[in-house]
Amino acid sequence: MIWQAFSRAVGQLSDGRFLRVVFLGIVLAIALLTGIYSAFLWVLETFVPGSVTIPFMLMIGLSVFLMVPVASAFVGLFLEDVAQAVEDRHYPGLPPVPRAKLWDTTIDTANFMGLLIVVNVLALILYIFAGPFIPVLFWAINGFMLGREYFTLVATRRVGRAGAKALRKQYSGLIWLAGTLMAAPLSIPFVNLIIPVLGVATFTHIFHMLTQNPRRSDIPPVARA
Repeated sequence: MIWQAFSRAVGQLSDGRFLRVVFLGIVLAIALLTGIYSAFLWVLETFVPGSVTIPFMLMIGLSVFLMVPVASAFVGLFLEDVAQAVEDRHYPGLPPVPRAKLWDTTIDTANFMGLLIVVNVLALILYIFAGPFIPVLFWAINGFMLGREYFTLVATRRVGRAGAKALRKQYSGLIWLAGTLMAAPLSIPFVNLIIPVLGVATFTHIFHMLTQNPRRSDIPPVARA
């Protein structure tokens, strides 16, 4: 299911709405990473005496960790556009959903970004003991967080928070695995700029695949117009 959903997402990358969101996402990523880099450099220059230079490869390494909260911000801001494009092409006939309020979306995005940053800072302790398994641990931790966030936001559009929670609980392993597969490419510079789009699209497909044949009666099917 995950591979099929991801393949369909990749197949729609040429969609005009996808390309628009990819472009906006790249602009957002560059702006956020530049801002964080500038803040990091200012802190060093303020508290470390003398001239300070940061090696380019170090910044590339930091961008790997920073792309996770950037991807989170991306999902919150552009979820509707990507999910709607997927549904228009692959799931026609669905009733329209009200667009989330910008303020609510911004608050939810900021809260999740903060949680992601805290979790990754705490995970630094585990990385000390992980040795060569640091990438696997990084993918697993962020895969769990991103999978939970991507799927919840996508599902809430159609079945509300209660329905999204029921689905997430029922398919937690599948969602974690899919989130991990999204988190892994975020550690590849430049490739990670298109992963948030593919992530939203992939989880939109996964949601609809699951709701076509729900396993439990408390998981509502998605109505069609």
